[in-house]
Parts: sequence; C-alpha cells; structure tokens
Amino acid sequence: MDRLASMAAFVKTVEVGSFAAAASALAMSPQMIARHISWLESRLGARLINRTTRRQSLTEMGKAYYERCKVVLADADWADSLADQAYEAPRGRLRVNAPVSFGTHTLMPVVARYLKRYPEVEMELVLNDRYVDPVEEEFEAVFRIGTLKDSSFMARALKPFNLVACASPGYLKERGVPKTPAELEQHECLAYASATGPATSDWRFMRDGENFTINVKTRLRLNDAKALLNAALHDLGIVFVAEDLARESLNSGRLVKVLAEYETPSRPIHLIYHPDRRQTPKLKSFISAVVSELAL
Repeated sequence: MDRLASMAAFVKTVEVGSFAAAASALAMSPQMIARHISWLESRLGARLINRTTRRQSLTEMGKAYYERCKVVLADADWADSLADQAYEAPRGRLRVNAPVSFGTHTLMPVVARYLKRYPEVEMELVLNDRYVDPVEEEFEAVFRIGTLKDSSFMARALKPFNLVACASPGYLKERGVPKTPAELEQHECLAYASATGPATSDWRFMRDGENFTINVKTRLRLNDAKALLNAALHDLGIVFVAEDLARESLNSGRLVKVLAEYETPSRPIHLIYHPDRRQTPKLKSFISAVVSELAL
C-alpha cells in the first residue's frame, strides 16, 4: 500500500475520531481506512489504535507516530507545492480564519475578487470570534482584531476596526436622544457577549482629549454582531457595533448615529501567518490582495 496514503488515513482517523468519519472525509470506505491502519501497524510491528466496540484511543506509539505523520504529510505537501512556486500559479486549497463581522462585511468582497482572479484556488473561510491556533487548526492565514501577543507569526497591519453607536429612529423617538455618554445609563443598550467571555458592557468615547467609559445596562446580550444590529433595527435599544456592519443601515436612515460628536474607539486588525518554508503562491497572492485593499 502507499505509505503516505496510509499515513493520511491514520491522521484523519485520529482527527475525526472514527473510521467511519475518516472514510467520509477521504471518500473511502471504512474497510479501506481499517486496511490502511492495519498495514501501518503490521509494518511498524506495533498497535497504533486501541479499538473497542464503543470507542477508540491512541496507544503511546500511536500518539508519537501521529505527531510525526503530521510533519511528514506537511513536508510532502510542501514538496508538491514546489511545482506551483516554479510556475508562480496560485492553486489549491487555502484555509483562512476571520472574526464573523469583519469576515462577513469587510473581507468577503476581497475574497470574492481574489477567487475570480485566481480560479484554481479553493478557499475554506472559517468565521468565528474565538481565538484560534493557526498551527494546531491548520489555518494558513488568520485575521486578528486587537493587540497582537504572539510575535512568532508574521503580521501585516490593516485598517483598524472602527465602532459606532447607533439606534433606530423609532427607539430615539420613544426614549429620546442621549447628549452625553453618561446619559447612556438611562437607555436600553444592546451588548455583545462573546461565546468565550462576558458581555462587553464598557463603552468608551473620546472628546477633546477626554475619555469617557460607560458601563451600560442591558437586558439583551447576543453573541452575534448581525443579530445585535437587527435588534437595534427593531427598536430594542442602542447598539455599539462595527461601522462596516452598520454602514448600509446608517446610509438608508434605518439607523442613526448616537453621540456623533464624540470619537469612538478603533481596534487594530492584523493578518497573521506563519513564516515557515511552506508559504506557497496561493498564500502569497492572498496576502498581497488583502494588503492592497485593506492595508493602512
């Protein structure tokens, strides 16, 4: 049997947890997955996976072999990419991660233009607001909002993520228009609650060099920025969201800026990627496209 194919079957089985799931992911039968792993075990003279009717687990040898197989398969992919590099033709699968709101409303148009330009590139764009490990989760490029902490990655600074406070005309007609940040304490405010952390209820404003931090009160917390915007559109309160997300509603008049004479905070955005030897034309061309459209 082909050793690399057997390694790939073993690694996928470990990652997804069963022969059946690995078979589905690799378009094989579960019996073929079992044959690949049995062949490896026979070749090594050691069991890699302990199997029972209810579960499977890695042996000590299996754990060590799994880590080495990942390296071998990554190096094989890199070797295959040399042909792409020789011809400078971006192609293949590119796995990218970005925060939901930024990815949906700012990044997606860039991705659309990129894919039209390079028809041989396939992209898996994973949108979520949790902190991901690019190496562990096999992302070639990751967009991060906020101050960077890990200096082991290469980073390209992009236009900052700007926030805006806004509400519907219906809500403001009923509850009045706040004139100062302090007056927000008398209003219904809609808070963003991360799936991995507490609600963001400290809203910051600036004017004439003075900072104002208001701990707003809220009866509705949501972990999706678009849902927050929809709540504001339905007259439920004042929302503090990305300006890109709110722009269409602001331009149409369905939402109105609140405290427009005050500055609102912006958060840095970076595109990060590992400076390893497997930086292929698809990744280089994607970085170039993002920087040309979204850089400072």
